[in-house]
Amino acid sequence: MPRRHLRRILALDPVVDHEEILRISAGLEFPWDYTRALEFALFRTYCVPSISRLLARTGEFERRPQKRYDDTAFLMAEVLEHGYDSVRGREALRVVNRSHGQYQISNDDMLYVLSTFIYDPIAWLSLYGWRPLSSHEQLAAFHYYRAVGTRMGIRDIPSSYEDFLAFKGAYERSNFVYAESNALIGQYTLDLFCSWYRPVPRSWTACAARSLLDPQMLTAFGFTPAPSWVGRLMRSGLRLRAFVVRYLPPRRRLRLTTAKNRTYPGYPSGYRPSDLGAISSTARFPSN
Repeated sequence: MPRRHLRRILALDPVVDHEEILRISAGLEFPWDYTRALEFALFRTYCVPSISRLLARTGEFERRPQKRYDDTAFLMAEVLEHGYDSVRGREALRVVNRSHGQYQISNDDMLYVLSTFIYDPIAWLSLYGWRPLSSHEQLAAFHYYRAVGTRMGIRDIPSSYEDFLAFKGAYERSNFVYAESNALIGQYTLDLFCSWYRPVPRSWTACAARSLLDPQMLTAFGFTPAPSWVGRLMRSGLRLRAFVVRYLPPRRRLRLTTAKNRTYPGYPSGYRPSDLGAISSTARFPSN
């Protein structure tokens, strides 16, 4: 018998009710897994030289990696929790669009980043979730992010789940190549991950994170693969966690904007979306 939240999801329409379905999946069913999956999804985008070069030129990863992470996470959480056409959702998207508007970003790069928000959590949960996402949830994620992408001005978003997934695969085959900027941003990101687990030696945390990267990513970053036993240990630990979570009672409190962060004390109390992601006067614009 499906758990209570899944019964609700299966009663909804993944096209019409995509916001509610994704809100339940990401905020009630799998908040921890969605957070981890999207961390690695963003990590994945740094395998693309055109993306990593831009990030390197802005200097944000060098000076404020935690703030950039928190800004991205909470602006997207604002949109999901309140709805992309709500007052707070529209305000959050204006901040995102304003930030992107400073730079020359190709439409294909924007499309690719959008695709990772859909398909990387699906892949993560198929491996490490206490259950895989249902077809309702997968389609809802596609329709939700397609709507968000439209509001971000992204053009030519594929009209079907299958076509967008095919675009993502083709883009990665063409664009995942080693570049010094990939290595630089990848190392900043590994350093950020290590900072979250300070009692653990940094080399252990970095090795554990590398063990979850696929060979294509390792090559694009120029990272040394982790020993195979570390990967086996990490995957076994994640699956053990999933086994335990499967038998916990359904979560009742939505966990999106309530997640902990290191940049905005007391958030979400006392903050507006426009307070997040403030553009720094020291940001460096990329040259043409």
